[in-house]
Order: sequence, then structure tokens, then C-alpha cells
Amino acid sequence: MLLKDHMTYSGARLFRWRSYLPLAFLPLMALTLRHGEMVELRLGDIAGDIYEALCVLMAVAGQSLRIATVGFVPNGTSGRNTTGQIADRLNTTGFYSVVRNPLYLGNCMIYLGIAGFTQDVMLTLVMALVLALYYERIISTEEAFLAEKFGPAYLDWAAVTPAFFPRLSGWRAPDLRFSPGMVIRREHASVFAVLLALYLIKLGLHSYGTEREPLPPVWHGLMAAAALALGIIVVLKRRTRVFDAALR
Repeated sequence: MLLKDHMTYSGARLFRWRSYLPLAFLPLMALTLRHGEMVELRLGDIAGDIYEALCVLMAVAGQSLRIATVGFVPNGTSGRNTTGQIADRLNTTGFYSVVRNPLYLGNCMIYLGIAGFTQDVMLTLVMALVLALYYERIISTEEAFLAEKFGPAYLDWAAVTPAFFPRLSGWRAPDLRFSPGMVIRREHASVFAVLLALYLIKLGLHSYGTEREPLPPVWHGLMAAAALALGIIVVLKRRTRVFDAALR
């Protein structure tokens, strides 16, 4: 099997597990917490606070990119299906006009922000390497599928749109209006997962690190509010049709 074919084949097998990649890193993240806040211990409180803020900013920026992408896309393009590639139409406007894989780029920013938040450099580097190999194969599989389904239309778009690093000069306004309902419907779990990951890491650093101290109450309040919001959204989604208007 040619290397390109092997990448496409392995990408198809990895596709259904693409949302669960962070789970493989949970044991490693848990082990790193016992070292405490390494940046703060070595460089001081101010440096530690700045570093944490940058990591949170990266994770938030990644999630914001996902929200900005999902809010403009129609049904039948980007999704969370686990059985294989599904695309009823080719989306080339909005963030898809500056990068072919904005959702995957957002994911990588989230994962690296969370990994960096542990303040373990080696873990962050390993995460970056795994992400590069993982998404390279998944993207290869998706592009083979899209090229076969949409033919010249996809190839022409791909020729002028970078796969992963945005080219802002190619921006084209989205065809549809932004849909908050679509974002809530599809991204509520992702937003909660990001907040939960940051909260648990911060809690672990304060509970098991070398310098144990209580976690600031604002973290507990933020997490409680997020859990309440998630519960409300889940109930509304399952028992009402309030988000059906977001489908388009």
C-alpha cells in the first residue's frame, strides 16, 4: 500500500474517534499535576499568571473559532458523525474561505491550550506531535472523500485555500446569517468540556502540587454556572423543540 493510501486508510479508522483524542492524555495530565505550577515556581507569580492567561486565551480562541464556524454553516456540512464522512454540500464561505479545516484548527488550539495549562512543557510538545500526526491522516481521508464527491469544485477551492494555516486575504462573507441556536445546539458540550478541563487541572494543581492552597472561589462559581447552563440546555434539547429553528 502506498504511503498516501495508508494515510487515507488509517485516517478513516481514526475519524470516528476524533472527538475522544483528549481522553488518551488524561492519565498523563493527571501525573503532571503532582509537580505543581512549574512556571510559577520557577519564574514567579506574575509570570505564572501571564502564562496561565495565555493558555486559557488559546483554548478560548480555539473554541471561539469553532463557534464562529458552526454558527454560519448549513446542515449537511460540518458535523459530529462517527460513521464516516458526510457532506451534502461544499461550504466555501466564512471561515472556510480562509482555511479548509477551521474546526480542526480550533480543536488543536483548544487541546494545546489545555495541555499547556498543566504547565508541563513535555506534555504539551507530545500533544502537538500527536495532533499533527492524527489530523494529518483524518484530513487526508476527508479530502479524498470530498475530491471524489465534488470533483473540480473542491479541487479549485482547495487550490486557493490553505489546509490548516489561515490565509485571511481570501475571506468571503458567509452565505447565511449567524445562528446562536445552531451554536447552542452543537457546541454546548464542547464549551462545557473546555471549562471542565481547565477547572480540573487548576483544582489538581492546587490540591496535589508542591504548594497546596485553596482554589479561588471564582473557579467553583464559574464551574457551577456552567454545569447549570449545560443541564438546562440538555433538558430543553431533549424535551422541547426550542432549538429546531436552528436547523437549516
